[in-house]
Amino acid sequence: MRMPTTIVTTPDARPLAERVAHVADIASRYAGEVDAAARFPAEAVDAMRATGLLGASLPVALGGEGLTLTELGDISAKLGAACSSTGMVFAMHHSQVLSLSRHLGGSASLAILAGRIASEQLLIASATTELGIGGDVRTSFCFVDLDGDTVRLVKNAPVISYGSEADLVLVTARRNADSAPSDQVLVVCDAANLALEATGGWDTLGLRGTASMGYKLNAVVPADRVIPEPYDVISAESMLPVCHVLWASVWLGMARALVDTSRQYVRAAARRTIGSVPPGATKLVDLIAELERFETLVADLTRRTESIWDDRAAFGAIGYQVSINNLKVTASELVAQVALAALAITGISGYRNDGKHSVARIFRDAQGAALMVHNDRIIANTARLILVQKG
Repeated sequence: MRMPTTIVTTPDARPLAERVAHVADIASRYAGEVDAAARFPAEAVDAMRATGLLGASLPVALGGEGLTLTELGDISAKLGAACSSTGMVFAMHHSQVLSLSRHLGGSASLAILAGRIASEQLLIASATTELGIGGDVRTSFCFVDLDGDTVRLVKNAPVISYGSEADLVLVTARRNADSAPSDQVLVVCDAANLALEATGGWDTLGLRGTASMGYKLNAVVPADRVIPEPYDVISAESMLPVCHVLWASVWLGMARALVDTSRQYVRAAARRTIGSVPPGATKLVDLIAELERFETLVADLTRRTESIWDDRAAFGAIGYQVSINNLKVTASELVAQVALAALAITGISGYRNDGKHSVARIFRDAQGAALMVHNDRIIANTARLILVQKG
């Protein structure tokens, strides 16, 4: 069992923008190495800790900064532009922070734990998938085994992103052995009370730094680490919308980086052929228009989600669920399209891993967006929602 982070950080008094720029600079500096070695972006996450970004989404009452979803999305985009894996770690972490802090259910123990996320800058991962359920995160085979004041939990998870690096892991499970597969709860497991046995590696095309390996998870935690509210509520009101908004923001940041590289390439070509328009210039016009469409999509759904932040009924409305599902699908498709267009503009220079205008790493990372909770599954779920929607 890995011991959790116990260092209490000294608050970083610099403005948020300066802290984010510092983390993005470090993420960019190590992005190539993280990708080549398929390793966790430790330097960037250490910088997040040092600058207080891991607890920033918590309300001020719990020691956080109370950042809005818009602010979190902006940070996700900046980090995603610097290093896709770093951006995804930030986004996945804060989707878990908000899934906990927005659903404390009056639990003093969980409130204290949430406060520790800010004071100790704890990193949170999630284990929502399970072997044998076909990727359906709203179904569990494993269950909470209550034994006096403790809970025992065993789960065979095909993916736990950065699981071995996390201080806390939020795990979905059936409420008890007799519960239906969809009757789920969310259990907060400390690294100190958790054993992770790796069941597979992570040698992938892209997003290599997320270290999303499979694990057999064994945990024994206090019974009060079971979040009181049902997981279906947590998923609908926090985890799913925050994940989709922040993931889309990361992909938007990646798209901006691709467009920026394409623009630099076209300008360099223009300097070599003064008086003529480089072939890639007209393609760049179309690419910028696509980026603008991407930005509008993410901004609109972010604002819409913020507008209903405290309205539980609105999160459950079919119209909103359809829209937030479509955000994930469309954004994941757009980043892949932007990557392909950027490669067409930059040509062999973009194709080379060592080229001055290389887009190779982000191109590979972009291909993973549609696979994170597979688009086909989301589209099927959306189709079912539309079938029962009135009007």
